[in-house]
Amino acid sequence: MFTDTHCHIFKEYYEDIDEIINNANNSKINRIIVASDNQSTANEVLDLVSKYDNVYGCIGLHPENIDEEFDYSIFDKLPSKIIAIGEIGLDYYYTKDNKEKQIEVLRKQLSIAQRLNLPVVIHSREATQDTINVLKDYKVKGVIHSFSGSLETAKIYIKMGFKLGINGVITFKNCNLKDVYKELSPRDIVLETDSPYLTPVPYRGQRNEPARVLDIAMFLCNLYNIDLYELSRVTNDNIKEIFNI
Repeated sequence: MFTDTHCHIFKEYYEDIDEIINNANNSKINRIIVASDNQSTANEVLDLVSKYDNVYGCIGLHPENIDEEFDYSIFDKLPSKIIAIGEIGLDYYYTKDNKEKQIEVLRKQLSIAQRLNLPVVIHSREATQDTINVLKDYKVKGVIHSFSGSLETAKIYIKMGFKLGINGVITFKNCNLKDVYKELSPRDIVLETDSPYLTPVPYRGQRNEPARVLDIAMFLCNLYNIDLYELSRVTNDNIKEIFNI
């Protein structure tokens, strides 16, 4: 059995979430971790974890949404099925003009994670060095979501106590990540879909969903020359290292 450690199964993207959950169960995906990115989706995460036994959640404010209103008091009353602070981080892809504010918001949420003794789920795009520098100031562990950096960067994050989130990107034809992950161990990774985005081959162009973790897993079995049982065992152990789940 596998876990989708990062997805966004919200009403904005899916008409029937019951169907999405059932599809996952039928594809050997027995746990789903849903990550928020703003106040509205944080509220949806709380609803989802209360409704579905096999759904867990992360709550946080995404760097692209830092100008939106966000009620930080939500962190004062988290249910036990909220197992991380996320998706949080830095994103300079569209603009660096608000760099200082992004770092300020990230530090605020890292401080909350440290106080609550919760792991973090980190989004980092075009901001590797700042992300590393900020994380060094906090005693936190977690996942680097959708990691797409160099082998050198991967080793830095792993040494800091992070696992690397692998999703459908690794199945893309011209993706160079395969060369990076070949040099790493399955002990360093967790599987994710980032649904509804980043649909793996051969379903590119379609809406993604947690059931596609199985396709990512099969691709990785070929990459690492191991079977599904072994990959399931190792990645579940990795998840237990990070999350209280």
